[in-house]
Amino acid sequence: MTYPERATRRLRLPADDRSPATARAAVRTVLAEAGLGELLDETLLLTTELATNGVVHAGTDINLTVAADSIGVRVTVTDYRSGGIEPADMNAMPEVTAEGGRGLLLVDRFASSWGTTHDATGKSIWFRIDRDPAAPPPERPARGIDVPDGPVTDLGQLAALLTVSPALQSRLPVEQLVAELLARLHDATAAAGGALEYDPGDGSGASILAKFGDTAAPAVTVEMPLTAPACGKLQLAGDAGPSWRPLAQLTAERVALALQIDRMRTDEQRRSGWLTYLAEAGELLAHSLEEHLTVALIPQLIVPQLGRWAAVHLRGDGGTLRLAALSHAEERELELWRSHLGTASAALEASLATDGWTGMELPMPRGIDGVALPLSARGTTIGVLSVGRPAQRRHSTEERAVVADLAKRSALALDNARIHAERAAVAHELQSALMPGTLPEVSGVSFAAEYLPAEAFGTEVGGDFYDATELPDERLWVAIGDVCGKGAQAAAVTGVVRDVLRVMARDGRPMPRALELLNSTLLDQPGDYRYATIASALLDRDGDAIAATLCLSGHDRPLLLRADGEVEWVGREGTAVGLFPHVKVNPRQVRLEVGDALVFFTDGVTERRDVSVMFGHDRVVKAVRDVAGKSARSIATALLEAVQTFSPDSPRDDIAILVVRCDGM
Repeated sequence: MTYPERATRRLRLPADDRSPATARAAVRTVLAEAGLGELLDETLLLTTELATNGVVHAGTDINLTVAADSIGVRVTVTDYRSGGIEPADMNAMPEVTAEGGRGLLLVDRFASSWGTTHDATGKSIWFRIDRDPAAPPPERPARGIDVPDGPVTDLGQLAALLTVSPALQSRLPVEQLVAELLARLHDATAAAGGALEYDPGDGSGASILAKFGDTAAPAVTVEMPLTAPACGKLQLAGDAGPSWRPLAQLTAERVALALQIDRMRTDEQRRSGWLTYLAEAGELLAHSLEEHLTVALIPQLIVPQLGRWAAVHLRGDGGTLRLAALSHAEERELELWRSHLGTASAALEASLATDGWTGMELPMPRGIDGVALPLSARGTTIGVLSVGRPAQRRHSTEERAVVADLAKRSALALDNARIHAERAAVAHELQSALMPGTLPEVSGVSFAAEYLPAEAFGTEVGGDFYDATELPDERLWVAIGDVCGKGAQAAAVTGVVRDVLRVMARDGRPMPRALELLNSTLLDQPGDYRYATIASALLDRDGDAIAATLCLSGHDRPLLLRADGEVEWVGREGTAVGLFPHVKVNPRQVRLEVGDALVFFTDGVTERRDVSVMFGHDRVVKAVRDVAGKSARSIATALLEAVQTFSPDSPRDDIAILVVRCDGM
């Protein structure tokens, strides 16, 4: 559907800096006559871009056609330079500090529709901007409306020209918004040249935000009212009139406001980004409980976000600093900086020795530029974090605060990793003390054992144990058990169970009586969790065979693996010790011929899970049947490997395996 035109202007403009301002005046006149003032901001912006492109890049005269109807306006700019529009003009995103290059990007963003035509004589670019269909229809203005065609001398008129619609402000990059304000000042003054210079105060220096014409000899210079450390100025060149300075001051105020709003928005986004960064870094550090992995992780979290390189120096046993980790944005620079920072250890160590540096920045060694902070946690300084400055600038105050925060998090993570390592070492030593140092080596019988602690309890002592010893009467005693709980209490109960059974067995007490005395001993122990399940056996040699008296106290039955591969679950379950005043003990006799083996295990084997499926007893049989008749070591290893490979997850419970094999004389 077509609409009758309400206003039209057709102009031929020369290839000089005054043409964009003339084009803007024509657009303003047409929109005022057509009653389409709400389209003024976007139309002026796009007209300025296309007219400037025609004058600057084509270098020829341009034809301008502006036609408005009841619902919108169409603007066509034609130059006389042959050739088409480069694809890069339409798709490439210019640098933020570039003075141009956004013409077609802005047309595509703000125009309702647009297009191009070109031939041997030149090319045309047109765009159309329509009113919002939901808005009420405009009333056509009366003839004779006052639309300024030349320089504006009234501040009220300029203030109106400088009022940019909120929609345009929210969608337009601040650089383009500033350029639009300067273009409107150009309309008001008809100056020969103008420029806006801005220094954000972050060390990057001053740059030109927007300009037109030549400002080599400025006639008017106005400082922009910006909050320190930012600063800037507006310059106009040409034959200055009496109204230029107040007009320039008003424009400078509007530009400063736009820059301050953009700066606050950018600062808020940056602060939000740093908070997210610190939260994610803290989470990564908190989950790292291996000291060497934590040390390697710290500089990788910092580079390149906070500096070109980062290093961690740690104190050794003698208190001297050593370079423990280094990361650099350029891999080829690693060895060079490793040498620099290695020799800087003494200087950093001397700084740490000076009182008053806790939590504060340390002086950097000579020849190294950046930030250094002590790594202190729980009142102890464990090292130094050094961060090299970003490329081409120094760290901002905000970045230094982020480095300081990260140093605190890193120090705490390193200290936690050290504590975890110490606890794991103590748990390992205590766990080893609860296991026999060696298994008996006697003729006719061989032993093998495997133990795998649950990784979830790497810093605690498990409750599973096994034991085997030779008795004075040349008999053998073996036991495997599972004490309730984890940690120090479980370790104490495990020690009681193991020692009481050993003493009773060596004293010659019958196994039922030994288990009754153990039950009484556990009931006398303090605490609620002091019970255990045990499988124990006395072994007597009978020629080449072995006669075993087997007692099960709430424990899984062991598997009798015959040399020919036949299997049998043996023993009769009794009562776990430490639960009730009286225990039921049901001794059973089992005979092992040459090549036969008894396979004992704890519930960590059968209850090993892969999602919802348990390893179970049938898989125990399958795992050991293929090694029937082989050595005790082969049987124990085969069962452990089957249990480990059953699930990719770490064991949730301790796993203990004990194999007794009849070897014959």
